[in-house]
Amino acid sequence: MPLFIAAGQWQWNKAAAKANLQAELEARDGEAASTMPTMHVDAEALRYRKLIARGHFEPQYQILIDNRTYRGQAGYHVITPLRLEGSGMRVLVNRGWVPLQADRGTLPQIATPTGVIAVAGTAIVPGTRFFTLGNDTDDTGSAWQNVWQNLDLARYGKAVSFQLQPVVLQLDADSPAGGFVREWPRPDDRRQTNLGYALQWWSFAATTVVLWLLLNFRKPA
Repeated sequence: MPLFIAAGQWQWNKAAAKANLQAELEARDGEAASTMPTMHVDAEALRYRKLIARGHFEPQYQILIDNRTYRGQAGYHVITPLRLEGSGMRVLVNRGWVPLQADRGTLPQIATPTGVIAVAGTAIVPGTRFFTLGNDTDDTGSAWQNVWQNLDLARYGKAVSFQLQPVVLQLDADSPAGGFVREWPRPDDRRQTNLGYALQWWSFAATTVVLWLLLNFRKPA
């Protein structure tokens, strides 16, 4: 019974955390956009803030995040570093979703704007816990690994030689800065599923109590 209760509380807390993130996003949605700092900042200070970054894309360090879907179709998220103007600092920009090719061994051709551009988006703090199927190819060798299963900022930072902001700029839907399909998931996505799991676990706990009472207090035949 304690195990069932703890599992239910874990799912309930996950739902509550998602609700808090959604509330934070909505609270900051009406704020005016600020300029992306060129000095390293704390990730939590930028979470869900509207930011504008000026610089130029570096597609040679671009990665594709695998297993991303849009309306049931498989594809990738395109992650391209932007070198901030007048600085050596970079920030990763999620430019949106592109479809998987008919042949998985053929990567999509990604057009990238050149020159200095203004990128407008929302600062997202990526997760640090991932479920990985198999191992990605080592990206510290001579060949740059294009396709990753997860967006791991710590891993990316070790694979490059430049400074990186600890957030990802999720490109605005109306930004013309070389974006693709941008229907971003809500922070509270699947919250109702977590609540459903919590109630399920707690129902198991209640059933355990009822069975224990029936087996221990029933009158002998």
